Amino acid sequence: MSFVSDPAGPPPQRLSVAEFLAWSETQEGRYELVDGRVYAQAAERVAHTKMKGLVFLALAEAIKKRGLDCRALVDGAAVRVGARSVFEPDALIYCGPELPPDATLVENPVVVVEVISPSTGRNDTTRKLAGYFNLPSIQHYLMIDPDERLVVHAERGADGVVRTHFFKGGVVKMDPPGLELPLEEIYGTG
Repeated sequence: MSFVSDPAGPPPQRLSVAEFLAWSETQEGRYELVDGRVYAQAAERVAHTKMKGLVFLALAEAIKKRGLDCRALVDGAAVRVGARSVFEPDALIYCGPELPPDATLVENPVVVVEVISPSTGRNDTTRKLAGYFNLPSIQHYLMIDPDERLVVHAERGADGVVRTHFFKGGVVKMDPPGLELPLEEIYGTG
């Protein structure tokens, strides 16, 4: 992730969430806002984009199997995690009424997913972990390794404490909203 500072980019001052969202709609590429500063997202490896697609499909299938009033989205939708921070997860789930087609911000996601990459792994496991759990609606944060069979599941307990679990196989259970994500659906049976 690199700070955007070219003249065609945003002004050098820090941006609010509203300013960032308005600016980002006019830009090509993907960006995130961290403490008011705009960061460009690096180009993604094929393994990364493939994993995003597999995770999205598995989440959508899990929602369908349970008949929940929830929706899965693949990257593109933004999540405000603070007064001056907006992240764009690789996938997410929100529940309740469907968002308008022109919405760019998901206000109350329940599950967020980041596929770890060599350039963002540290940020995904530190800043984003803390940032996502600033949002009360988020119950689960999945960090998925596209190169090794490993899912890190951080979940908010009923007591508000965030606990972390590591999966190399089996099923990740996410309640609420009552979903199960079999790792074989994203990694295959090997």
